[in-house]
Amino acid sequence: MRRELGYVAVQRAGADDRGRTLSRLIAAVVPHDAFTLVGSDPAIGLGFGSFSFWHGFPPGLVKDLVRHRHEQDSPWCADPAVPGAAPTHIVTVGDPLLPPADRMRAEVLAAHRAASELRLLLRDEHGVWGMLALIRFEGGQPFDTQDARLAALLSPALIGAVRRHVLAGPLLPAAPALPAGVITMGPDHRVRTVSPQAVAWLDLFRTRGRQVVPEWMPEVFLMALSLATRSPDRPGDSAAPLVCSPPAVCGRWIVCQGQTLGDEGDVALVIEAPVGDLVLPSFCAWYGITPREHDVIDELRSGAATQRIARRLDLSVHTVNDHLKAVFRKTGADGRDELIAALGH
Repeated sequence: MRRELGYVAVQRAGADDRGRTLSRLIAAVVPHDAFTLVGSDPAIGLGFGSFSFWHGFPPGLVKDLVRHRHEQDSPWCADPAVPGAAPTHIVTVGDPLLPPADRMRAEVLAAHRAASELRLLLRDEHGVWGMLALIRFEGGQPFDTQDARLAALLSPALIGAVRRHVLAGPLLPAAPALPAGVITMGPDHRVRTVSPQAVAWLDLFRTRGRQVVPEWMPEVFLMALSLATRSPDRPGDSAAPLVCSPPAVCGRWIVCQGQTLGDEGDVALVIEAPVGDLVLPSFCAWYGITPREHDVIDELRSGAATQRIARRLDLSVHTVNDHLKAVFRKTGADGRDELIAALGH
C-alpha cells in the first residue's frame, strides 16, 4: 500500500484521475463512497492543508462542512495538540450518542444524503501531515470501530504518500514570482474585489495547479480563508501565514495571509511568493531538516562563509560542512546557490 499510494501521489495525472485512483486503493481497505486526502504543513498545523486530493465529494457538501468547521468550532478530527488523542473520529447520522458539535455536523451530512463520516488525523513523531476523510452515503453501512482501526493502519502509508508528493515537486521555482495580490472578501465570505496581481495568482492555480486542485476548489479555498481570518481563536501572530503551499502545487512556494479591515467585516487576503523567514520552517519540515541544519541554512541565507557560520553557532568547520552535506542530500540541492534560490532568494 505504501508503494502504490506513493506512486500515485507523484504522478502527473489530473486532479480527478489521481483522486479516483487514491480513493480506489484506500477503498480496498476501508470501503467508502467519497474521499479526500489533505496534506498539511507540519510547521503551520492542520489548518486548511497545503494541497488536497478529492473523489466523490459534492462541492456543496465540502462548502457546508468548511462553514460548519469554522462557525461551529468543529475540528476535522482529533485535537492535533493532544499527543494521546485517538487519531480517528466517526460521525454517523442518527446516532443518539453524538455530542452537540457532532450532531450539528451530522445535520450537514444528512442535508447532502451522506450517512456516515470517518476522519483520520495523519500524525507521527514529527508532526501532523494532514487528514483523511471518508464518506458513506445513505443506504450504506455506517463506519464502525473496525473501519477506524483499519484506517489508522493506513496512516504511515498515507503520510509517506503526502510527503512523496511534496518532495517530487521542483526544488527551484518553476513558475514566476508574481507581485503580491490582494482579494477582499465581504462578511458573506464572497469575493468583493480582486487586484490584477491576485487575478494572475488565481490563474496560476487554475493552470499549473490543475494537477491537484479541482475546478471548484478556489471558491471554497477563499471562503475558508475568509472564515479563518475572522475566527476569534486565530493565533495572536496574525502575520503568520494561513497557508503555505509547496512547489508541487503551482511550481513555487506560495503563502496566503489574512487581515480584517475596519468595522465593516471585510477581510483582505494576500497571496504572494514567500522568501526566507516565511518559507524556511515549512521547507525544513517537508525535507526533514533537523533544528541544527535549520540554523546552518539560516546563517547561509545571510551570505556567511563556513568559518563564520561555525563561529556563530559554536561548531567546528567540519561539523558545519557535514550539516551542509546532509541538507544537500535531503533536498537534492546542487550547492549553496541552488539551496538559497530554492528559498526564494
